[in-house]
Amino acid sequence: MLGPIAPEWQYLLSPWALGLLGLCIGSFLNVVVHRLPRMMEREWTQDAAAHLGDAAVLERTTGLAPDQARPLAQQIEKLGPLLEQQPPLTLVTPRSRCPACGHQLAWHENLPLVGWLRLRGRCAACQSPISARYPLLEALTGALFAAVAWQFGPTWHALLWCAFTGMLLALAAIDWDTTLLPDSLNQPLLWAGLWAALLGWTLPLDQALIGALVGYLSLWSVYWLFKLVTGKEGMGYGDFKLLAALGAWLGWQMVLPIVLGASVIGAIVGIAMKLTSSLREGRYVPFGPFLAGGGLAVLLIGPGRLLGWWLGGH
Repeated sequence: MLGPIAPEWQYLLSPWALGLLGLCIGSFLNVVVHRLPRMMEREWTQDAAAHLGDAAVLERTTGLAPDQARPLAQQIEKLGPLLEQQPPLTLVTPRSRCPACGHQLAWHENLPLVGWLRLRGRCAACQSPISARYPLLEALTGALFAAVAWQFGPTWHALLWCAFTGMLLALAAIDWDTTLLPDSLNQPLLWAGLWAALLGWTLPLDQALIGALVGYLSLWSVYWLFKLVTGKEGMGYGDFKLLAALGAWLGWQMVLPIVLGASVIGAIVGIAMKLTSSLREGRYVPFGPFLAGGGLAVLLIGPGRLLGWWLGGH
């Protein structure tokens, strides 16, 4: 179990303090949501260029004749130097800037929530609009951190569950934008859940392990059943991994309520988007944001209380 908090430090884990921390974390999550998919795309392109720049690979995989594969491989190989000439892109480099004109944001323009309000939602240099999604994610992160602090009180567990909340928000926002659930976030969330259980911070370890297995295999089974019946893929493997992580943190008993809640809300949102003609190309709605929302709802309601309702108790 995590140790007690010294009384003189407890105010740092109050809802107000963790809410302010959440605003700052939300600002960083905006960077993660914007840059991580682009970092992944750059890495995939580099790997593809290195692999397909080999004429023998193209011959084996495409059936091209050597005299056709060789010039194509030479063209692909030119991507490598082009990618190496690109400026570095990480979660900390370059500094935040306006996507329209490249204006580098000053420190006061980067203040969570306040910076966007001071600028009235527009770039200080070119007056291009800045999406309201940035302050909304910051405000949502702050509100959820405060709610977690209220739920768990001034304890180390509050910080632990705030980290869990931040990871879910990043995954949900990235999936909504790109239909990607990055392994670089999904897998640490899963392993952190198992480690937290092993150290006695959350669930008994056996419940966390079973939760991870049930979470992964349940959606994996639905995926293959749907594919066998329709010949189409109804979801991605990232959804399996996300539900496995939720099972590791919240227990196998919460897997079914999370999936049912996510399915119902996802269906309602999907129907509403279809009626308003706002479905994206391919006419799909990513499932990850609703799984994340279901996990956060279980956390804030309380797994014990929800299990009592689920089993018809009080």
